[in-house]
Amino acid sequence: MSVTAPAGFIAAGVTAGLKKSGGLDLALVQNLGPLQNAATVFTSNRCKANPVLWSEQVMRDGRVSAIVLNSGGANCYTGKIGFQTTHATAEAVAEALQVSAGDVLVCSTGLIGDQLPLGKLTAGVQEAAAVLATDAAASADAGLAAAQAIMTTDTRPKLSSHRSPTGWSIGGMAKGAGMLAPGLATMLVVITTDAVLSSPQLDVALRAATRVTFDRLDSDGCMSTNDTVSLLASGASGLDADLTEFTDALIALCTDLTLQLQEDAEGAAHDVAITVQNAGSEDEAVRVARAVSRSNLFKAAIYGNDPNWGRVLAAVGTVDAADAAFDPYGIDVAINGVQVCTAGEPDQPRELVDLKPRAVSVVIDLHEGSAAATLWTNDLTHDYVEENSAYSS
Repeated sequence: MSVTAPAGFIAAGVTAGLKKSGGLDLALVQNLGPLQNAATVFTSNRCKANPVLWSEQVMRDGRVSAIVLNSGGANCYTGKIGFQTTHATAEAVAEALQVSAGDVLVCSTGLIGDQLPLGKLTAGVQEAAAVLATDAAASADAGLAAAQAIMTTDTRPKLSSHRSPTGWSIGGMAKGAGMLAPGLATMLVVITTDAVLSSPQLDVALRAATRVTFDRLDSDGCMSTNDTVSLLASGASGLDADLTEFTDALIALCTDLTLQLQEDAEGAAHDVAITVQNAGSEDEAVRVARAVSRSNLFKAAIYGNDPNWGRVLAAVGTVDAADAAFDPYGIDVAINGVQVCTAGEPDQPRELVDLKPRAVSVVIDLHEGSAAATLWTNDLTHDYVEENSAYSS
């Protein structure tokens, strides 16, 4: 189960005719209450799509009744017409569900620069609303259909759920298979909970979770214009949640979704976890790890099953990690458990490193402090280049 796992939420996924390939392309999730509290984190890209601009306005009061999401078009750089399309989509949801358009989040994903067909969108909304009126709308199948409807280059839907020992639940769905970079990714994520929590509490928990999960997934160093991670609370369980306990559960759920996104990254042959330990601060550990994750030389070496640790050190020393404290000649590097470099010098033979498995672990020890952080990325493959060279066609 995903977004329909917590009480108080129903969902639908329908075919509106937005994708060239046919298939599901519009999802609708409704919060039946009694609470309609929400928090959302948007892309940090200054170039934002129309649905993000609309949804930022919706989130000013922290109240959300429904969220509509489409694949088949990003509705970004589509001018006034595109914003009107977003507004009209929210109005269509509001009319169909008898809620306020100002309480409807809108999300889109797909190609930038193409207008979305409003007639198909509104017809899709009506069809999805009809599904919500059925008993099946709260089922696992309904949650799965919604998750499938937001897929673009994804090869599979991403779903997760958690039930606390005290009885409240969290559920989530995500899409994303490329442009996985800080500031979220080319991702849309909807998370629901039936716990009793205020919008400010949800905001605290969501930002704490995204900071150590989605924001540390950096597949290809690119940043999308449409990223949206939303957390909706219905309060339908009637159970107050301890904020610390809830945040821990939310981090676990977001970690699960993050790793599913990593495993489905476009063309990837390896899933790489880069851990920087004994850094001067957590932020410095993140910056060093990100410098390595952004190195095409390093990523190409991993694709070629080449444990070229020199490329790791070369990346650590770049401007991306320039303000991190460390001795350039005092760094240790281990790859898949083999200590290939100690204090900036060769250690165990690189031939001992086995890179045939998909999972790759790179551990960088800065010997500077006690902070640590892990960032997830992928290798750079022929398939990634091929897929992205042909994306718009």
